[in-house]
Amino acid sequence: MAGNGNAAPIIIKRKKVVGGGGHHGGAWKVAYADFVTAMMAFFLLMWLLGATTEKQRKGIADYFNPTIPINRVSGGGDGAFGGDSIFSDESFAFNGSGQAASTQGPDTKVGGDDGGSNQDKEEISKLQSALSGHGGESAQMKSMLSHVVTRVTDEGLVVELFDTEEAPLFDADSAAPTPLAMDLAKMIAEVFQASKNRIAIEAHVKAYPVMMVKNPSWSLSTDRAQVMRQLMEVAGTDKERIARVVGHSDRKPATSDPTALRNNRVEIILLRKNR
Repeated sequence: MAGNGNAAPIIIKRKKVVGGGGHHGGAWKVAYADFVTAMMAFFLLMWLLGATTEKQRKGIADYFNPTIPINRVSGGGDGAFGGDSIFSDESFAFNGSGQAASTQGPDTKVGGDDGGSNQDKEEISKLQSALSGHGGESAQMKSMLSHVVTRVTDEGLVVELFDTEEAPLFDADSAAPTPLAMDLAKMIAEVFQASKNRIAIEAHVKAYPVMMVKNPSWSLSTDRAQVMRQLMEVAGTDKERIARVVGHSDRKPATSDPTALRNNRVEIILLRKNR
């Protein structure tokens, strides 16, 4: 027993093993995060494809194209948004070959020019100035002209009349003109009396929900164009000067939101002599 007291003590070491075997460490978390991010991107892409128009999708695609310069204010060219500013639904640059510019009086957009005769250009310019000059006659006239945008295009002088929340041109979802539409038609007919050029009338309407059983946009735009033709003729426009009356439905929205009220508009075009 005495001999056993000199024996070395037995020491038991418990070694804790730390390894990457438990669920493969944290690598699975990184892979899962990548998967979730990819799925979010996929569903966002699917939502964009279903919620945007062809024009909007092209604008988004062009925005990420580094070869196209992006300016805060649109110049009316064929850049990322085809001449439309992404910062305002109330300012509309003309989608044409020229630079957009505005002047006093009714908002004026100047588009491309096909090099028509100087006489033709001067006549259109005088009519545009005459239309702008109506703004100083009275407060009522200024209010009327807040519904007017003019621009010069390859076709001629375009006078665009559009709805606002406070004062539409036609009763809701109908072709019944309001007193505002009648007054504007009379004013434009008087200004256009100074020219013998032919006239085109084109109407546009906002987009209606796709789930509607009967979409009225085609018939409504056509009816409104016809009503504006009748108002112009009653105001003194020679019916022989009317070259065409067209309804565009909701196919050419003026804003990024196709359902916006601003898309309800009528364009009265004083055509160039060679048109």
